[in-house]
Amino acid sequence: MPAALPSTLLDAALRGALLALLLLLAFVLGRDRPRLPAARAGVALTLGLGVQVIGSAPMFEALVPWFWQAPLVAVSVGNGVLFWVFVQALFDDDFSLRPLHVVAWIAVAVLAAFNCAAGAGGAPMLAPVTMSLQRAVPLVFAVLAALAAVAHWREDLVEKRRRLRVFIVVTGVGYSVGMLAVRLVSPHGRLSELSATMDVAMLLAIVAVVTWRMVRLAGSDLFPVAQVPAAMPMVVPEDASPPPAEPSPIEPLPVEEIATPAPADLPAPPPSEAGPTPQPDPELAADLAEDRLAESLQHVMAVDRAYRSEDLSIASLAARLSVPEYRLRRLINQRLGHRNFSAFVNGFRLAEAMAALADLAKRDLPVLTIALTAGFQSIGPFNRAFKVATGLTPTEFRKQKLAES
Repeated sequence: MPAALPSTLLDAALRGALLALLLLLAFVLGRDRPRLPAARAGVALTLGLGVQVIGSAPMFEALVPWFWQAPLVAVSVGNGVLFWVFVQALFDDDFSLRPLHVVAWIAVAVLAAFNCAAGAGGAPMLAPVTMSLQRAVPLVFAVLAALAAVAHWREDLVEKRRRLRVFIVVTGVGYSVGMLAVRLVSPHGRLSELSATMDVAMLLAIVAVVTWRMVRLAGSDLFPVAQVPAAMPMVVPEDASPPPAEPSPIEPLPVEEIATPAPADLPAPPPSEAGPTPQPDPELAADLAEDRLAESLQHVMAVDRAYRSEDLSIASLAARLSVPEYRLRRLINQRLGHRNFSAFVNGFRLAEAMAALADLAKRDLPVLTIALTAGFQSIGPFNRAFKVATGLTPTEFRKQKLAES
């Protein structure tokens, strides 16, 4: 007993630290954006992990009967579903909780509670099947969470959030697969004292990094500032002559390249009388470069109508503008205020569609034709995006605008 005391104390200390971090993370998420789905899912996940930390303690598993462990085990296994929901909500600004998410959590929790109750009353015939399903739950939902994190990764314009995606994919899947493998080789799926301590240590490291990053991240980097539609961009009508190209700002030549010939009979000033060589301002040069890039981007989108291309991506647009992807991503995010490349492109598409729907000369043109011409691949995404932006269906919008004219 005395030999096991240090390991028991270490395990208790790690669990106490982990519970404290989980409570801190839940507080931060609930304080910053209490009404957002990502914050609510994050709070639910942190509280569920707290229950898991308590229920997976070796002393708790050894002393508490299986039947009474059922509620805690149900919540612990259900954390796989909550992790999947949290990742979707965190990386999809348009995420909303659906009945599928609730049903999945309830089904997993009931399955885990049934297995605990069955273990307390003897192994029924279905036990091997139900236990296999329960052990597959963490892996299945870890893969689903990884797919949700990877989805649209290139279209995410928030650089810090892009790096957080990579961390969640690597650590989330790695932790789930590792602990599943350990439980598969453990008697009755129970962790030994050493493996339980390693489990809580790994989880503590992951939660510590996530908490540190979320505390340091600005709210606008992680969550949308407000759920309001962005202003429609300006698109040059097709029958209008394109605006004349503005002359690009002339960059001043470095001082050493400016040739100022002096008269041959005029002696050069002595070195002591020459003033200091002025240095170009790097911040001013960077601002001018960003201004030129913003003008080029506006011309390519509003005049050349690059948004009509169905396969337009951040990479192809950056190549067209001859700039690195990170510069274009930073410009669209920090200067234009968009968090997602698809939302930025759809703004131009919707602007063209709205202009066509309000045009008397195009009143007989089918809505589908207008949507496809603007760059949408089908009528479904077009209708949903249009309703979110205007509060009306395309047909209702057309009737209203034609009646006003």
